[in-house]
Amino acid sequence: MDQRFLPISREDMQEMGIDTLDFVYVIGDAYVDHPSFGHAIISRILAAHGYTVGIISQPDWKDENSIAILGKPRLGFLVSAGNMDSMVNHYSVSKHRREQDLFTPGGVMGKRPDYATIVYGNLIRKKFKDSPILIGGIEASLRRLGHYDYWSNKVKRSILLDSCADLLMYGMGEKSVVEIADALDAGLAVSDLTYLRGTVFKTKDHDLIRDAVKLPSFADIKDNKEDYAKSFYTQYCNTDPFHGQQLCEQYEENLFVVQNPPCEPLTQLEMDDVYALPYAKTYHPSYKALGGVPAIKEVQFSLISNRGCFGGCNFCALTFHQGRIIQTRSHESILQEAEEMTHHPDFKGYIHDVGGPTANFRQPACKKQLTKGACANRQCLFPTPCKNLEVDHSDYIALLRKLRKLPGVKKVFIRSGIRFDYLMADKDDTFIRELCKYHVSGQLKVAPEHISDKVLSMLGKPEMSVYQGFCKKYAKVNEELNLKQYLVPYLMSSHPGSTLKEAIELAEFLRDEHLSPQQVQDFYPTPSTISTCMYYTGLDPRTMKPVYVANNPHEKAMQRALIQYRDPKNYELVKEALKRCHREDLIGFSKECLIPPRQIKAKKHEEDNRNQKRGRNKPHKTAKPVSKRRR
Repeated sequence: MDQRFLPISREDMQEMGIDTLDFVYVIGDAYVDHPSFGHAIISRILAAHGYTVGIISQPDWKDENSIAILGKPRLGFLVSAGNMDSMVNHYSVSKHRREQDLFTPGGVMGKRPDYATIVYGNLIRKKFKDSPILIGGIEASLRRLGHYDYWSNKVKRSILLDSCADLLMYGMGEKSVVEIADALDAGLAVSDLTYLRGTVFKTKDHDLIRDAVKLPSFADIKDNKEDYAKSFYTQYCNTDPFHGQQLCEQYEENLFVVQNPPCEPLTQLEMDDVYALPYAKTYHPSYKALGGVPAIKEVQFSLISNRGCFGGCNFCALTFHQGRIIQTRSHESILQEAEEMTHHPDFKGYIHDVGGPTANFRQPACKKQLTKGACANRQCLFPTPCKNLEVDHSDYIALLRKLRKLPGVKKVFIRSGIRFDYLMADKDDTFIRELCKYHVSGQLKVAPEHISDKVLSMLGKPEMSVYQGFCKKYAKVNEELNLKQYLVPYLMSSHPGSTLKEAIELAEFLRDEHLSPQQVQDFYPTPSTISTCMYYTGLDPRTMKPVYVANNPHEKAMQRALIQYRDPKNYELVKEALKRCHREDLIGFSKECLIPPRQIKAKKHEEDNRNQKRGRNKPHKTAKPVSKRRR
């Protein structure tokens, strides 16, 4: 076997002199030993602490023997669906099956089951009745208590119960997994591990929940949307390790699921240690003949510099998974990884990204967060920057300058997302000047998401005036640098709070700015976000006030079509939306109109197709194709 990788077979175990593994890690992704993959971090940390770990990647869930190929582990099974929730991995927002799985060899779809954590857990429990089962990863983390499941359109139980697992690790898991391993190794029963931060356990012992905050019961949140919203917001306000409390959710008369407070954030030294582990930095060689694992391309020449996000977007689950306190790697750690990267045979001199959830966050939002945590009921940037927010790009600038000077590095790009409202709060323009001069390849992608202040308030994003100010500053800096570079805005349709009226306002903005988005993201109700809570309940859990929700598929299609109103395929949907809102003034031939009175282009296109099939009106060889913009 390749000694850089952990064992995936009995033959590998024999070569490494292992009779019985301490842990068997069952994952829904292909085995990629790179720190951008959660299973790589967890398995390498356990190995660094002296535990042996074997990997079973994408087992055949129809065959219980597929999870027995490495034998029964001494301490227990680890289970993760992979780097994505298995349902998000499988289905688009319209619930259509995706055609490709980037985390599977060759991009083949169908190598993992729906609700993979639950399926794998039950498979293991059936085969190994008494082995501890420990679940984690994004799927388990965001489904740790009762939650709305978009794909079944139901409120589902804690995944801890449905997976037959003994313990759930939420968040990133580096600290909790080592504490669990040490406790099991010391002879403690998994049922006794009720005291660990960053974990969720089940119990019938009332003494273990005496001081916990009691959430509405599962029966209550399943039947009452107001109770669901209240429960969710209580959870949201207890995601900070400094003031988060133990939470308890009742199921049966004597069955409780209990969430302990989150793990404390990693120090910079601890972050450096995580990324200094001996990763192979690629997929297992057994996948080479299958075409490799496509997901490696996005991260192979990128650098993770931070973790966590105090941006607080309502549609993002980072608050629940990584928390709001920024954790960073040292310059030395990042530079060492970058230097090693330059020796890779496929490295062409381009570092694709330097960042994390938000690229330009390299410190906690304020000094208070280091000792007292993030505020439970106040956002750092929304609706306006907190007066205690410390805006400083100097550390990030210094890091980027060092990376640019490395031998063999031609260009350092930033692709993981610039928080433009944080940038605008910086009175020093050094960062935006260096961003434009050195780190943009013609286009900078940013995420205003919408232009209506009403919708932006539901998204947890700044007012439109902040984005407009950023656009002007970006254009001014590029002009001063004599560069022709553009902004590509990410936009979202059908987010709670958006009616057809706001969708039309967005279309008018695109008209005025001469923008033709090629891609549009419909709002996707994934587990454990404020926006998903709004989508399901029709309530803003922060205020308990009603929120308009576009959950009719036809209306969602109209909202999406308005963003791409220039596409002839969307003509009828756009026309219907304009008529519904009595905006016939936008149907005509003037420059203010979105569409003409008749679908001329579409009819001409259909007529041309018919004529071409009959052998008439064949295009001339020298004819130029119509550009996408002109369409």
